[in-house]
Amino acid sequence: MPKVHRVLMDRVSGYADEAGAFMRRRRMHRRTFARLHYPGGRSIEHPLDSSTGGELLAAAEDLVAVAGDRSA
Repeated sequence: MPKVHRVLMDRVSGYADEAGAFMRRRRMHRRTFARLHYPGGRSIEHPLDSSTGGELLAAAEDLVAVAGDRSA
C-alpha cells in the first residue's frame, strides 16, 4: 500500500501540472499571432507586430475577401 503522504503529493503535483497547462493555454489564446505549419510537424509562430506576421495577416484577409466574393 502506498504511503499516504506520497499519494497526497502525487495528487497535488497533478493539480499543479493541470493548472500550469491551463495558464499556458490561456496565454496562447490571448495573444494574437500567425502560426505556420510545415510538413513533418514543425510549426513556427509569428507575432502580428512582426513584419512576417503582418504580411501573413494581410494575405489571410485577402483570402477571406476572395472567398466571400465567390460565395455571394
